[in-house]
Amino acid sequence: MAIFDDEPVRKTKIHEIGQDLSLLSVGELAERIEALKAEIARLEADIEAKSSTRTAAEALFKPS
Repeated sequence: MAIFDDEPVRKTKIHEIGQDLSLLSVGELAERIEALKAEIARLEADIEAKSSTRTAAEALFKPS
C-alpha cells in the first residue's frame, strides 16, 4: 500500500511530441509509430462519429 493512495494513477506516455529520438532503437521507433497510427485512427473515428451525429441532427431539424 502506497502512502499516497488518493493520488490519481498517471499513464506513462509512449511518446511525447518533440521528444529527443536519438536514444531510441529502430524497434522502439516502430512501436511508437504504430501507437501513434492507432491513436490517429481512434481520433479519426471519433471525428466521423461526431460528424455523422451532427449531419443526422441537421437533417432532423431542417425546415421542410
